[in-house]
Amino acid sequence: MKAFNRPFRTTLLMLAAMLALFMSIPASAQGVTIRYANWNVGTEEENNLARQLVAAYMEANPDVTIEFVDMSGDGGWEEKLTNLAARGALPDVFMANNTPYYVENGWAADLTALVAEDADWQAVPQVLRDAVTYDGAVLGLPSAQFIMGYFINQDLFEAANLDAPTYGTSAEDFFAAASELTNVQQGVLGLHEFFPILGWYASSQDSNLGWFSYDGTHMNYNSDAFRAGVEQAIEMLPNTWQGLSEAQRATFTSQGPWELFVNQESGAVWEGGWAVPSYVQNATFNWDFLGVPGGNQAIVADILVVSSTAADSAAAYDFARWMSFSSEGYAMEAELASAAGVVPSRMPVTISPESIDLYMSFVGDLPGLRMALENLDNSLVESLAKIVPGYINARWEGRPGIDIGENPDVSLGFIFDNIMTGAYKFEDYSAQLEEFANNILDDARAETAG
Repeated sequence: MKAFNRPFRTTLLMLAAMLALFMSIPASAQGVTIRYANWNVGTEEENNLARQLVAAYMEANPDVTIEFVDMSGDGGWEEKLTNLAARGALPDVFMANNTPYYVENGWAADLTALVAEDADWQAVPQVLRDAVTYDGAVLGLPSAQFIMGYFINQDLFEAANLDAPTYGTSAEDFFAAASELTNVQQGVLGLHEFFPILGWYASSQDSNLGWFSYDGTHMNYNSDAFRAGVEQAIEMLPNTWQGLSEAQRATFTSQGPWELFVNQESGAVWEGGWAVPSYVQNATFNWDFLGVPGGNQAIVADILVVSSTAADSAAAYDFARWMSFSSEGYAMEAELASAAGVVPSRMPVTISPESIDLYMSFVGDLPGLRMALENLDNSLVESLAKIVPGYINARWEGRPGIDIGENPDVSLGFIFDNIMTGAYKFEDYSAQLEEFANNILDDARAETAG
């Protein structure tokens, strides 16, 4: 074989050395592709704020490409993720609909060490940090938080010569004001629906209880506080859409309870912070946030999970924090929202005087809303289905072996949804429901921990 000439051989050696050096460079330095799945990104044509925020990240990080995973088609979110996982194609970062399911399957990366070094993490309210922590390990990131509670039409109360309830108003005074405002003949209700009372009332009577009687470990369906909430909800029924006869509903412009507040036909509506942009843009009356009577609010958290199979977990985390609790990411979202002439689609997750002022600059002078954002650590976590193992069955889908009239083996959801019908007394089943639900929670907790 003819020997290589010296210049050519030198060139080959140089190329080999460059290749070896290239192979030794970490993937994140070479350029990385992060596969991302979320239900809030809309379409490429819509180019909503969420997509614009992704584009801003890639512009600031030119070595990173974010690839949207197509989650369209039949099946629920968990089914689609399960199918992707089975093919070894789980997204690197994805929205969580049922975090315990991902933890149980080993899909969620442990981010404890990464958040410990993140200054913004310390400004995330404890209630949100706790929501993504399992046995001391941080296995998700709160990507959005929405306060939830009663929004008040101040003008309706003023027109009736009543003081509009405000943030901090007691449950008793709130119910009294709502009852006094109700005037069915004139097409006005104090409340839009009675169902939310079941969620928050027990916590206003017993500080050990959270949303829907959950105490951090168990449901308390047989507690005095929760049974009192059932009674209070039924008592308030005449002041709600569900308490109207068909003839009475004809008096109202609204075709359902969801329209009452915007049509100025209810003094209070139970709603989440995602409704604020619409109220700011469309409400023709003065309104504010009351939250949970007594000076609290429920909170709904959206959660992002970094996959345990991500090729570059540090890069995936950096992108996930930008889309979730990063103060820089939220500032960019606010800048994009301002350019579009809209209110940011989510409230800040990293809470500081500056982030609250930034959000309030879009919505105006709403003292109740500001007080709620300053008081998030005391919030009732409403989105328990996303974070508590077994909660879905302990609240809705479980069947405790109870027949109601012509309905055999009804679910817990059926029982709670039909409390106002008079077909049964809740107190006759409350002890059985509590025991049944808590067995579900105990089993699910053990299975997740295992």
